[in-house]
Amino acid sequence: MIDHYDWAGGREAMLRFGPATGPVIVAALPLFEEANRTRAFTVTILRALAERGIAGALPDLPGQGESLVATESVRLGDLRDAFAAAARHCGPPGYTLGIRSGALLDATTLPRGRWHLAPSTGPELLRELERLHQAGGGNDYGGNRVSPALLGELETAGIAAQNRTIRLETDARPADLKVPGSPLWRRAEPDNDPALAGRLADDIAAWVRTCEG
Repeated sequence: MIDHYDWAGGREAMLRFGPATGPVIVAALPLFEEANRTRAFTVTILRALAERGIAGALPDLPGQGESLVATESVRLGDLRDAFAAAARHCGPPGYTLGIRSGALLDATTLPRGRWHLAPSTGPELLRELERLHQAGGGNDYGGNRVSPALLGELETAGIAAQNRTIRLETDARPADLKVPGSPLWRRAEPDNDPALAGRLADDIAAWVRTCEG
C-alpha cells in the first residue's frame, strides 16, 4: 500500500506492508547510491515480515526515491527529522530497521528497539563518499551532489545505542548475530537475495516478539 507522511519540509511517500495493527518496523535505506542497490532487498525483508504477521513501512526520505527535494540541499538533520516523522505517522512507538548508513537516521527517533544490518558510521560513509569523489573526478559523489554541510555533519555522526546489530560472516566486527551472505550494497547493479531476506526476517520477527513479550 502507498501511504504518505508529513514532516517540516513537506510531504513524502511511504510504502506500507502487512497488518494494520500490531508492531510496525520502519526501515531506513542506506544513503545515496547504496539505497538503489538495497531497495529491492529491503522490500523483500518487509514482505517476508508481513508474511510473519509483522507490519512494515519504507518511507522515502528527502532526496531519496520519489522525493522532490534536491539531494544537494539535504542535511543530516533533515533526514533524521523526516524519518522520525515517518515513524510517528505509523502509530505508537514501534521498531526501526537501518541498513548500512540508514542506521544513522534513527538516532533522534524514539522506537521500542533498533535493528541494524551492517551499520556504518558517519566517518565510514564519509570515507566512502570521498573515494567515489576521487574516482569520478567531477563535482559529484558517485553521481550524487552532496552539500558541504552534510559532509561536515558526517564527520561526527554516530549510531544510537540500544540496538541489535547483525553483520555478515565476512565482517570481523562484533555483532549480536552473523549471517552468511554477500554485501549487496557493494555490487555494481541493484540485486536481491531472498534467502538472506528470509533469514533476517526470521531474526527480526523473533526479536520483536521478545521485545513485545
